Amino acid sequence: MSLDDAKNAVRERMWSALIESEISAPDARGYIPHFVGSDKAAELLATTDAWRAAHTVKANPDTAQLPVRARALAEGKILYMAVPKIATIEPFYFIDPAHSTLPPAQAASSSTASKASPRVGTEQMRPIDLIVCGTVAVNRAGVRLGKGAGYSDIEVALLIEEGLVTDDTVIVTTVHSLQVVDEALPEREHDFRVDLIVTEKDIIACPRSPRPSGLIWSSMPADKIAAIPILGARAKNNLN
Repeated sequence: MSLDDAKNAVRERMWSALIESEISAPDARGYIPHFVGSDKAAELLATTDAWRAAHTVKANPDTAQLPVRARALAEGKILYMAVPKIATIEPFYFIDPAHSTLPPAQAASSSTASKASPRVGTEQMRPIDLIVCGTVAVNRAGVRLGKGAGYSDIEVALLIEEGLVTDDTVIVTTVHSLQVVDEALPEREHDFRVDLIVTEKDIIACPRSPRPSGLIWSSMPADKIAAIPILGARAKNNLN
């Protein structure tokens, strides 16, 4: 079994377990699963020192992390949310609660952000204090599996290259406790690990491990580079 096949096997097993347990809806397969208790996980995350110290938060746009994004805005934190599929040359939405007239839960939704929030490039962003990522399965060593598209890894790598994410930036995922596994999980060189796992009932600190130093071009096929505008632009600049 290849490493990619091993990752997919874990994902399929986890999606099935979440759906069968009615923790996620039947349409969770293929996505970051929206889980029962996501609001409780957001509440627990808000009790951590990492959350309290954070002024700027970068988060994924999935529904599972909407309670976290809404809470960040409600507490006055700057929120950067990834544009789905990194589909624009400016790959993040910038949401500043000081200049928003919308309720936090509305402003933090992906659909509203796409209409009401400006998109920014990395050169316009502030340093990131806390990253919140979506996950399908994660272990206590901090190894995580996303839905398999690789967008989160690229987003983090871009921010690392720009010096916006450093060793001081805390990376956290919110998941249901069923998504935390005890087994070793497959990972590649470009995969980042999380520092904290927050479930609907637990906060799990993971051992720190070295992070990728930036984009690993050899890990990305040409069609993916071509489909992501900021990667295409950087690849062109590298050739020139």
